[in-house]
Amino acid sequence: MPRTAAALRGADNPGLRDHLVTVTERLIAERRTDGLTVRGIAREARVASGVLYNYFADKEDLLAQGLLAHITTVEQTLSGPPGPGEGSLETNLVGYLRYLLELHERILPAFAGLLPQPKVLARFNAMPAAEKGGDLHQHLAAHLRGEQRMGRLGPQVDADAAATLLIGACYDLVLPRLFRPDMAGLQDVPDEYLADLVNTFLDTARP
Repeated sequence: MPRTAAALRGADNPGLRDHLVTVTERLIAERRTDGLTVRGIAREARVASGVLYNYFADKEDLLAQGLLAHITTVEQTLSGPPGPGEGSLETNLVGYLRYLLELHERILPAFAGLLPQPKVLARFNAMPAAEKGGDLHQHLAAHLRGEQRMGRLGPQVDADAAATLLIGACYDLVLPRLFRPDMAGLQDVPDEYLADLVNTFLDTARP
């Protein structure tokens, strides 16, 4: 990695904060966070260790910001989920599940890499939901309520419970592959399988 430009190394330069977050985001994406110290982060960023405390309360604060930046980067590279009413109901929900699978496949390794540092995850969880782009469960529940308002899902459906079921199905597919690198990637999960999951849900969810 090239040395940081002198103009960037100034302790009062706001661009240095972004530089530190970017470096930390890269370390998290590469799962190089186990046992990482302030000195180690500073070395990667090519700055003095004390500089970090000009912008962050502690190492956990910086790592939490790096995790948030990683999630944001992943979300920006993915096509967003379909909106309520787009396509047939089955196709719509299969598309939403595919989005959830791709998202979790990309971000869960970062969370797994930070499991040995629970204070970082606690700091991340304490961030306001708005700062993190909202709660995924709430987004899906709102999507399902939108389908209800259009009459495509029955009034008997509890949107929050349904969101839990659908997100849980995604975890069931993602987590084994996270800890079993020999398993096929999620791109090999056929849409037909996702359609079976959706139709099993829709058997009791249609109007």
